[in-house]
Amino acid sequence: MDSAEVTAFLAANSDVAPFVASALAAAETTAFISIFIPSTLLLVGVGAAVSTGAVAFLPIWLGATLGAIAGSSFSFFLGRHFGDGLLEHPRLARFAAEIERARGLFARWGYLALFLGHFLGPLRPVVFLLAGASRMKVVPFLAVNAVAAASWAFAVPKSGEMGGDLLGWFWSFFGV
Repeated sequence: MDSAEVTAFLAANSDVAPFVASALAAAETTAFISIFIPSTLLLVGVGAAVSTGAVAFLPIWLGATLGAIAGSSFSFFLGRHFGDGLLEHPRLARFAAEIERARGLFARWGYLALFLGHFLGPLRPVVFLLAGASRMKVVPFLAVNAVAAASWAFAVPKSGEMGGDLLGWFWSFFGV
C-alpha cells in the first residue's frame, strides 16, 4: 500500500482516519516492526489527505500520538525486560551500526536522545529498546516520550499536509 492509496482510503473513510494514524504510528515506533513497514511515509500521505479537506488534522494528530506512545512504550518495556541481550542477539548483527549509533547518542544526550529518537528514522527502532535496557526510570521516560510522541505525531502528518497545500497552490497557479 502506498501513500496515494492510503490518502484515497482515508478520503472515502474519514471516520477511521485516527485509527489508521494510530496503527501506523505504533508500527513506526515499535521495535522490529518499524523495519518492515514504511509508516512515516504513509503518515505523510495521511497528512496529504488533510490538505484535501477529506480529513481533519486534530483526529489524525491525536491518533498518531496515542499510537506513537504505545509503540515506543512497548519497545521500552521490551528493552527493560530483556536488557542488552535482546540488542546483542545474532539476528540483529546486521543492525550493529545503528545500535552503536543509538548507544552513543543515548550515552551522550540521555533524555534528549529519547526525544530525538522519534525524529531520527534509522535510530527509531532501537532507541526505545536501549532506553529500557539502560534502566531509564519509567516515569521520566513516559513523560519525555509523551511530549516527543506528540511532537513527532504533529510534525510528520503536518509535513504531508503542507506538501499537499503547496502542490495544490502550484496546480492552481499554473492552471493545472
